[in-house]
Amino acid sequence: MKLDKIEYIDRKTNKILVENVPGESFLKFLYHNPFGKLPLELLVKRKCLSSFYGKLMDKKNSINKIEDFVKDNHIDMSESQKKVGEFISFNDFFYRKLKSNARKIESGVVSSADGKIIGFQEVNDWDKFFVKGSEFCLEKYLNNKELWGKYKGGSMIVIRLAPADYHRYHFPANGKIGSRNKIDGYYYSVSPYAIKDNFRVFCENKRELTTLETNEYGDILISEIGATMVGGIEQTYTPNTDVKKGEEKGYFTFGGSSVLLLFEKGKVTIDSDILKNTKNGYETKVYMGEKIGE
Repeated sequence: MKLDKIEYIDRKTNKILVENVPGESFLKFLYHNPFGKLPLELLVKRKCLSSFYGKLMDKKNSINKIEDFVKDNHIDMSESQKKVGEFISFNDFFYRKLKSNARKIESGVVSSADGKIIGFQEVNDWDKFFVKGSEFCLEKYLNNKELWGKYKGGSMIVIRLAPADYHRYHFPANGKIGSRNKIDGYYYSVSPYAIKDNFRVFCENKRELTTLETNEYGDILISEIGATMVGGIEQTYTPNTDVKKGEEKGYFTFGGSSVLLLFEKGKVTIDSDILKNTKNGYETKVYMGEKIGE
């Protein structure tokens, strides 16, 4: 199935909006044109390109891109701790910190990041959003039979961060956080242009897994997924410590990316509007700290 545009639901207004996608024509070429497959497989999905571009975004002259990026993507810089002229590189702007009052931490399980969200009360419901036969395999994603047994039949949330989003991610609940487990992989795009009919991209991309032990919601598995042009997944938390809901866990350097949350069966009820929108084929716009389940 080919997408002509990316539509999503604005949760505050319940209206359908169209996402502004940087590099949209290039993404359509790579994932919807037969001639795009060769550069995709030979170069785009590989670490070297994303690492190279990430380093360019660390250079001082990359600050010249910031002003137009803010304007083109309608980014509210009043939320940022730094002003446009205070950043030392594009990446410094990209993983900018927000003011302490920029996001409200609500009750229940909250979103780990700003982004577009899809939710499945049972993991096997993923084909309600994606094309049937796109071959997502939770066991392959987790790369661990013990974890697969623990979360099989549980609930899943995927938060997709577009390049224009705030790119720090946070804890969805209070608890004790463990150490991270890295799984090497490729750097395919996580845009709906790429994954709508190929959900197994998540099983092939670089990703990290961490378990958050909570009293209210069981053990929540938090997983950050790399993607095309993501220069890195940077964790800023201290392993094996108690953390509070809304505290920072880490950040992505340049590029789009995703955070996946897994819940044990029967531990969490995902909010009904997220489930409904997902079933109807739409992502839902959420902000870090916003309630997504209970």
